[in-house]
Amino acid sequence: MPRPRDSLISLEATPYYHCVSRCVRRAFLCGEDTATGRSFAHRRGWIEERLLGLSRSFAVQICAYAVMSNHTHVVLYVDRAAADAWSLDDIIERWHSVFSGISLSHRHLQGAALCEAEQGKLREVAEIWRERLMSVSWFMRCLNERIARLANAEDGCTGRFWEGRFKSQALLDEAALAACLAYVDLNPIRADMAQTPETSDHTSIQKRIRDLKGTVDGSTSIRKLTHPPELFPFVGNPRQEMPKGLPFALMDYLELVDWTGRHLRDDKRGSIPGSTPPLLQRLHIEPQAWLQSTTRFETQFRNLVGRPAAVQGACARFGRKWAWGTSHCKAMFSP
Repeated sequence: MPRPRDSLISLEATPYYHCVSRCVRRAFLCGEDTATGRSFAHRRGWIEERLLGLSRSFAVQICAYAVMSNHTHVVLYVDRAAADAWSLDDIIERWHSVFSGISLSHRHLQGAALCEAEQGKLREVAEIWRERLMSVSWFMRCLNERIARLANAEDGCTGRFWEGRFKSQALLDEAALAACLAYVDLNPIRADMAQTPETSDHTSIQKRIRDLKGTVDGSTSIRKLTHPPELFPFVGNPRQEMPKGLPFALMDYLELVDWTGRHLRDDKRGSIPGSTPPLLQRLHIEPQAWLQSTTRFETQFRNLVGRPAAVQGACARFGRKWAWGTSHCKAMFSP
């Protein structure tokens, strides 16, 4: 039986969540229709554009995404501190960029004088909007509903486009976060839709690689590390006065993804070189367990993913006695 959302998402446990939306009956509604030969691949562009656009309105950052032919993966970071710092005008302007708002909010932005009762009501409504603009459920609702409407209008039909609701997994620590990021970024390679991360269309890994700029002597090289503004940045390994961002070095992560992607190929399976990527060494993850997790992340783990101690702590916060997949967490994430 599905669990209610408030038992799956708690910002006190973690701000990181892996969400998966699948097309109804897992049909290829964003790919090639084998029955008619018609291609709906352009819808993957719709999803990517909408996803990145919503990140500018919500206090929800995009850590990774992969838009596939019949499902979408996204790793989200909920930035509660940013949402708490918004002024009344910030909240209203962000809400209006996604929804129509109410007459009081439009009058306020136009500079109209509001009486004390109207101001109180507007502040009350704005606080509701603030909570919704840092809600994973509202973010996914705004993403999926728009795409469903566009696709149904294109097909001249009504009914469901997505399955009943999205699946979510709480990523409780760095090890779980790194494994999930790689799992998402390598989706097209596992599905044989691309051979390398940089050719994986509609993915965050391709977007990050394309944003690495600089040329020296006519050959491409990395002169200055930049980050796509729509994506949550990599800020390096944990340290004092840590800036906001993913707790890994970008180049370490790209090396790890490249190393993992090579081992997902049939002709490389089972062969692990002696040079383990530095990020796996820092996270104390055994290479074979890592490769298994990047192919079976969704089936190995359910709603809570992380080291055993982190899972136990999260269970207490969620009011649960145990979590399915704890044995896999021990095998994968125990030092």
